Amino acid sequence: MKTKIIIFLRHIFPFLLTLGLWRLSDSFWNPAGILAIIPIFYCSFVRSIDWFPLFSILMCIALDYNFETVCYWLAIYCLFYSINSFQNIIDITSMEKNGIYAFMFFIGLSILIQVCTNFTITNIISGLLIFIWCSILYIPTTVLIQRIQE
Repeated sequence: MKTKIIIFLRHIFPFLLTLGLWRLSDSFWNPAGILAIIPIFYCSFVRSIDWFPLFSILMCIALDYNFETVCYWLAIYCLFYSINSFQNIIDITSMEKNGIYAFMFFIGLSILIQVCTNFTITNIISGLLIFIWCSILYIPTTVLIQRIQE
């Protein structure tokens, strides 16, 4: 009985982590729950988990709600999901360092588009800080997910 509970908790951990990171939004450390994009990207593209793409769509809608955007994160996610289907050109699953470079491209392009829509010095600085913060926390978060699921 105990092992079934542990196996269940290992499988549910990425889902709970994503919900937790989205819910623990803070204006400085986690604006609008943006850190939830790390497990969304990792568990959808790098290390695919069953049912996670559907959950990621729901979480992208939740991010859009927090950011007060209309389907922005959902559109970016769907764009990268379709790009990921061309695995003969780009294979994110076999990239080194858990796909950090693909993630940096994903989050960098997303933030760049948002900054360009409202181009101010404040938005440039906050976009740069979000990019740096998400990139720094990507490796520890993905290693945590790997360790718990093993």
